[in-house]
Amino acid sequence: MIRAARPGRPRRRAGLDLKPVYTPADIAGLPHLHSLPGAPPFLRGPHAGMYTQRPWTIRQYAGFSDAEDSNAFFHRALAEGAQGLSVAFDLPTHRGFDADDPRAVAEVGRAGVSLSCVDDMARLFDGIALDRVSVSMTMSGAVLPVLAAFILAAERQGVAPAALSGTIQNDILKEFQARNAYVFAPGPSLRIALDVVEWLHAHAPRFNAMSISGYHFQEAGADAVTELALSFANAREYLRGLRARGHAVDGFCRRLSFFFGVGMDFHVEVAKLRAARLVWSRLVESEGGRDPAARALRMHCQTSGWSLAAQTPSNNLVRTTIEAMAAIFGGTQSLHTNAWDEALCLPTDAAARLARDTQRILQLETGLCDVADPWAGSYLIERLTADLAERAWAEMEAIEADGGVLAATLDGRIAARIRASAAATQAALDSGERVIVGSAGDEARDPAEADGPPAPRAFDAAGLARRRARDLARLRLARDPARQADTLAALATAARDGGNLLAATLAAMRAGATVGECTAALEACWPRHRPAPPPIPHDYAEARAADADWNAACASVAAWTARHGRAPRIALLKLGQDGHDRGLLALASALTAAGMEVACGPLFASPAEAARFVRERQVDLAGVSSMAGAHEALIGALLALLPAGLPLVAGGIVPAPDAARLRALGVAAVFGPGSAMHEIVPALVALCGRRADRPAATRSAG
Repeated sequence: MIRAARPGRPRRRAGLDLKPVYTPADIAGLPHLHSLPGAPPFLRGPHAGMYTQRPWTIRQYAGFSDAEDSNAFFHRALAEGAQGLSVAFDLPTHRGFDADDPRAVAEVGRAGVSLSCVDDMARLFDGIALDRVSVSMTMSGAVLPVLAAFILAAERQGVAPAALSGTIQNDILKEFQARNAYVFAPGPSLRIALDVVEWLHAHAPRFNAMSISGYHFQEAGADAVTELALSFANAREYLRGLRARGHAVDGFCRRLSFFFGVGMDFHVEVAKLRAARLVWSRLVESEGGRDPAARALRMHCQTSGWSLAAQTPSNNLVRTTIEAMAAIFGGTQSLHTNAWDEALCLPTDAAARLARDTQRILQLETGLCDVADPWAGSYLIERLTADLAERAWAEMEAIEADGGVLAATLDGRIAARIRASAAATQAALDSGERVIVGSAGDEARDPAEADGPPAPRAFDAAGLARRRARDLARLRLARDPARQADTLAALATAARDGGNLLAATLAAMRAGATVGECTAALEACWPRHRPAPPPIPHDYAEARAADADWNAACASVAAWTARHGRAPRIALLKLGQDGHDRGLLALASALTAAGMEVACGPLFASPAEAARFVRERQVDLAGVSSMAGAHEALIGALLALLPAGLPLVAGGIVPAPDAARLRALGVAAVFGPGSAMHEIVPALVALCGRRADRPAATRSAG
């Protein structure tokens, strides 16, 4: 006898309540059900045949060390099946510093390729025909000199701007909302972004002038609705800025694209990408667009880096494959699949090759390319698609009614909302409400079953620094100093008095100027943006109120406070040019909820600035959050400047060999990815006790 299933309770996924069973009643009356691929509103994809005629582009995001090393990687990738290139630049380049700048030298080549001049870009693409290979560049803050270097490197190959195809990210608003890789304040940064769109529209019509990013919202903690709403609220701001300059919506919308993250909420992610096309079509139409081609959204997707776990990292192979399938079922035009070892270190060559082959298997072995939009008509997916589109639009309208996205960016409301969501997600992970299979909180495991850590990619930081300094010294000797100075002065004048900034930057880079020198010329008009430390979100505690492990951790703080007559004081710091602060602020939220007094230092601090911040606040312990690989140099410098005996801890993506070296330098503890807050809190309490229990005379001597 077959029994009718009893409906279970709704499950919460990415801010949505999913019913256990969906029926035809859930899609009755939905207006988009009869649409087709390649036809408005492009719900089912921008092309009529979709993957049946052409699979998505395998476009792996990569860059490491210097131009020569990354060029070799690109050649291997193209030979092994990559169909387009996506360049990762290092943090100094993102922030507009040359490779020999003392403020950034420790991070050169660490988390991307180091690029300072046209010669570097020419070496990066040596032997790669830029009129035949599509190139995407993740760059927003220093977009002017980096894009200028690319255009001029193509010129050296004999390739005119009109023949270039690819994408420049150039989405500056999301930097202030989530990623923090900006250089100038929002106002001048927005002008730069729009100048780039204008120049490319006029001179490089095949090149996508802006890739509007939702990926970084998801990685920073936003749910699917917020990722869509913020992406399209930012897009509307750009559209209106270009309209105010006299451009027709239809003309430039065809060269805008989008970039979305794809996480582990499989059904929600499939529906999110389909919903994105509905929202974009509606948005373009509402802003005056009439050409169907302008309403067709094109997207790149990347599997989630945040979802990758450091414990049992081979499980990440499964996660990435599932996320890739969600992106494919959602209809992405190109895809990056993350390597399984990225939660532990920069991807090794073998892991990067496997990530690329994952896409080739999905393209060539599974039949996923045989049918366009195979989920069309699904009760669940169509209902979710409609709900996500409507909720995202409602959130966009709420932002608009409350002063617009630029105002919400300037006053920090958007960033605060994302950080609050990230803190709540961290609490759900730590409590076990949200499970990551194979993590410390999942189940007891035989240590013999644990994956061994990958051997990190070899990196000769000192040798790279010497090579990069020699390259730049040769450039400065060979160029005409008067011509270079004149073009930089003209760039500063364009910033102050008007004129297209990309055109002025092209002239300066052609005369031998560097990324750092072009940035400095603009700094004469627009100082670097140095925001105040963000407020600490207070969203961790609620999810753990009845959790025994968490309450025990809080009790250890209470006991310390009772003993010393005050709460333990902790400074949390970011060093160098790494602006990723999700982990740091989630930790700050948890420590504050546990009863500690927490002070977050400013972003982009030098070791000397961080040490001064620590001394001024007379803390019991300092912690550094690191993701960019320069922890040994930066933390080592900070240790030498801290008060004697003050414990310093580190956390983030710190490969095991690096962690061992940090402990040898004097770092008291290193907390890797996946460390639970209820384990971190008592460990920090114990370290604070060692400091506070020292005699006063000894403490003051530090």
